[in-house]
Amino acid sequence: MLTLFTGLQTWWADRTERFQEEQGATAVEYALMVALIAVVILLAVTFLGTSASTKFSQVGSAVNSAGS
Repeated sequence: MLTLFTGLQTWWADRTERFQEEQGATAVEYALMVALIAVVILLAVTFLGTSASTKFSQVGSAVNSAGS
């Protein structure tokens, strides 16, 4: 009976330790995902901003030349 209790106690301690380690890994994974999403958003905004600026310049030039 004592062997069973000791084995169960060891198993429970090991399980709680693994659970705590898994939570830490999950937090790191979420942080990496948030950082990656932020980088993708910044790149998209930069690309779209440059593209929109170029398009507005083209439209402005077309309006100016049409008005002349």
